[in-house]
Amino acid sequence: MGIEQIVTAPRSPWQNGYCERVIGTIRQECLDHVIVLGERHLKRVLKEYLVYYHESRTHLGLEKDSPEPRAIQGQDVGPVDSKPVLGGLHHRYYRKAA
Repeated sequence: MGIEQIVTAPRSPWQNGYCERVIGTIRQECLDHVIVLGERHLKRVLKEYLVYYHESRTHLGLEKDSPEPRAIQGQDVGPVDSKPVLGGLHHRYYRKAA
Protein backbone atom coordinates (compact mmCIF):
# COMPACT_ATOMS: atom_id res chain seq x y z
CA MET A 1 0.00 0.00 0.00
CA GLY A 2 2.98 2.30 0.36
CA ILE A 3 2.14 3.51 3.87
CA GLU A 4 5.06 4.57 6.05
CA GLN A 5 4.90 4.86 9.82
CA ILE A 6 6.30 8.08 11.27
CA VAL A 7 6.85 8.02 15.03
CA THR A 8 6.20 11.28 16.88
CA ALA A 9 8.12 12.35 19.94
CA PRO A 10 6.43 11.82 23.32
CA ARG A 11 4.54 14.87 24.66
CA SER A 12 4.80 16.68 21.32
CA PRO A 13 1.23 17.38 20.20
CA TRP A 14 2.31 19.82 17.48
CA GLN A 15 3.87 16.91 15.59
CA ASN A 16 0.51 15.21 14.99
CA GLY A 17 -1.98 17.90 14.02
CA TYR A 18 -4.58 15.48 12.60
CA CYS A 19 -4.85 13.53 15.84
CA GLU A 20 -4.97 16.71 17.93
CA ARG A 21 -7.72 18.09 15.67
CA VAL A 22 -9.99 15.05 16.00
CA ILE A 23 -9.45 14.81 19.76
CA GLY A 24 -10.26 18.53 20.10
CA THR A 25 -13.40 18.13 18.00
CA ILE A 26 -14.62 15.18 20.08
CA ARG A 27 -14.01 17.14 23.28
CA GLN A 28 -15.61 20.40 22.08
CA GLU A 29 -18.65 18.90 20.34
CA CYS A 30 -19.36 15.95 22.64
CA LEU A 31 -17.51 15.37 25.89
CA ASP A 32 -17.62 18.97 27.15
CA HIS A 33 -21.45 18.72 27.14
CA VAL A 34 -21.94 15.25 28.64
CA ILE A 35 -21.46 14.03 32.19
CA VAL A 36 -19.80 10.64 31.81
CA LEU A 37 -21.07 8.12 34.34
CA GLY A 38 -18.51 5.38 33.78
CA GLU A 39 -16.42 3.55 31.21
CA ARG A 40 -19.39 1.78 29.58
CA HIS A 41 -21.28 5.06 29.33
CA LEU A 42 -18.24 6.79 27.80
CA LYS A 43 -17.88 4.04 25.19
CA ARG A 44 -21.59 4.27 24.30
CA VAL A 45 -21.44 8.08 23.99
CA LEU A 46 -18.30 7.93 21.82
CA LYS A 47 -19.79 5.23 19.55
CA GLU A 48 -22.95 7.29 19.03
CA TYR A 49 -20.92 10.46 18.39
CA LEU A 50 -18.66 8.72 15.87
CA VAL A 51 -21.68 7.44 13.94
CA TYR A 52 -23.00 11.02 13.88
CA TYR A 53 -19.54 12.36 12.92
CA HIS A 54 -19.19 10.00 9.94
CA GLU A 55 -22.78 9.88 8.69
CA SER A 56 -24.34 13.28 9.44
CA ARG A 57 -21.84 15.98 10.40
CA THR A 58 -20.73 18.19 7.53
CA HIS A 59 -17.01 18.75 6.88
CA LEU A 60 -15.67 21.80 5.04
CA GLY A 61 -12.79 19.76 3.60
CA LEU A 62 -15.36 17.47 1.95
CA GLU A 63 -17.34 20.36 0.44
CA LYS A 64 -19.89 20.21 3.28
CA ASP A 65 -20.50 16.49 2.88
CA SER A 66 -19.97 13.80 5.48
CA PRO A 67 -17.22 11.13 5.25
CA GLU A 68 -19.92 8.61 4.29
CA PRO A 69 -21.65 10.49 1.46
CA ARG A 70 -25.38 11.09 1.77
CA ALA A 71 -28.00 11.15 -0.94
CA ILE A 72 -29.12 14.68 -1.83
CA GLN A 73 -32.84 15.14 -1.29
CA GLY A 74 -34.67 17.72 -3.36
CA GLN A 75 -37.12 20.24 -1.95
CA ASP A 76 -40.05 18.42 -3.55
CA VAL A 77 -39.55 15.32 -1.34
CA GLY A 78 -41.27 16.79 1.71
CA PRO A 79 -40.78 18.93 4.81
CA VAL A 80 -37.54 18.94 6.80
CA ASP A 81 -37.55 16.93 10.02
CA SER A 82 -34.82 16.16 12.54
CA LYS A 83 -33.73 13.19 14.61
CA PRO A 84 -31.96 13.94 17.91
CA VAL A 85 -28.50 12.44 18.40
CA LEU A 86 -26.80 12.09 21.80
CA GLY A 87 -29.97 13.02 23.66
CA GLY A 88 -30.54 16.16 21.58
CA LEU A 89 -26.97 17.51 21.73
CA HIS A 90 -26.85 17.23 17.93
CA HIS A 91 -29.50 16.58 15.29
CA ARG A 92 -29.63 14.76 11.97
CA TYR A 93 -31.81 16.56 9.44
CA TYR A 94 -33.66 14.85 6.61
CA ARG A 95 -36.77 15.30 4.49
CA LYS A 96 -39.86 13.29 5.25
CA ALA A 97 -41.72 11.73 2.37
CA ALA A 98 -44.77 13.77 1.45
